[in-house]
Amino acid sequence: MSVSGSGVLAFEDGSIFRGTAFGATGTVSGEGVFNTSMTGYQEILTDPSYFGQIVTMTAPQIGNYGINPEDEESDGAKVLGFVVRDLSPATSNWRSREDLAGYLARQGIPGLSGVDTRTITKRLRVHGALKACLSTQGIGDDEAIEKARSWPGLVGVDYVKEVSCKESFQWDESGKDTVPFTVKGTRLQPPHLDRPLYRVVAFDLGAKYNIFRKLRHHGFEVEVVPANTPAEAVLERRPDGVFLSNGPGDPAAVDYVHRTVSRMIQQLPTFGICLGHQMITHALGARTFKLKFGHRGGNQPVKNLETGKVSITSQNHGFASTRAELENRGAVVTEINLNDETVEGLRHKELPVFSVQYHPEASPGPHDSDPLFDDFYQMVAKYAVQGS
Repeated sequence: MSVSGSGVLAFEDGSIFRGTAFGATGTVSGEGVFNTSMTGYQEILTDPSYFGQIVTMTAPQIGNYGINPEDEESDGAKVLGFVVRDLSPATSNWRSREDLAGYLARQGIPGLSGVDTRTITKRLRVHGALKACLSTQGIGDDEAIEKARSWPGLVGVDYVKEVSCKESFQWDESGKDTVPFTVKGTRLQPPHLDRPLYRVVAFDLGAKYNIFRKLRHHGFEVEVVPANTPAEAVLERRPDGVFLSNGPGDPAAVDYVHRTVSRMIQQLPTFGICLGHQMITHALGARTFKLKFGHRGGNQPVKNLETGKVSITSQNHGFASTRAELENRGAVVTEINLNDETVEGLRHKELPVFSVQYHPEASPGPHDSDPLFDDFYQMVAKYAVQGS
């Protein structure tokens, strides 16, 4: 049963926001961030990249189309807490099976509504991502501020081990459960059903399900493996390529993945997104750094420096790669963010390796970058032919 009554959101700088509690009864401390997506709150809630974070939505009304089992991006909600301006009192969508408040209550996630999310967002933009506490248990302001300040932070912390799968598995081997969503009478493109299938090992660093669906749509058989799988175990499987997923936390803290990727990129075509992009960055010997308030939302402009094309992308990350170090270690920076000119894509000059900082699977978000999965297919096909 979802709670109702007073709730509090406190930040380490002493600021307090009180509103109406919903979802589960609880008190959580984590990193306070904001997301600018207009839709897709369910995908955001279930994105493992948000592990350890309290998310504020900038869109004013959230919850109006409910929750459905098809739009889950993992095995359940991964955010610590959820903050909205206006929790919709009604849900209206033919796919809806549950309302947002009930879903969060069932998932054990506290929520807060009726607060000034614009002020929260401006504070995070000015001061950067802040340590935060969200409580629906009736605690006082001073206690909430102290709980925010005492949270240790995520720099240097390995959150990947908390969200990665524990055992390897085949993703929808038959392909029957990975049919693209469509509505009768529309002209949505079908998957590439007539292609030869290539085998890829996908590292689950905190992956969203739609990434695996996209790989399947574009002609891959996908074996998902835990983040701590050693390079030798991957090479023994003799895959045609390797995929590195998104995930949470500080990319510098996951050194065991750096070592694995450093070995694999010497022998197999490799594609990484988000945290996977940062794993390639570290594998090449470059570093990552923490952004002031991160990129989170479905409206991030990215420019391809090789083609001049600008794409609107879906993003969710708080760290970025160091450009000069990448360029000194055999990488070409292919894309930049037009808001702050941080690195959004790279390819290696000699090795069959490329990656992007954003989410081409776009759940939620625009589909401008969907062709990247086809680029990966073409690269894998090329090297499979050369190796045969």
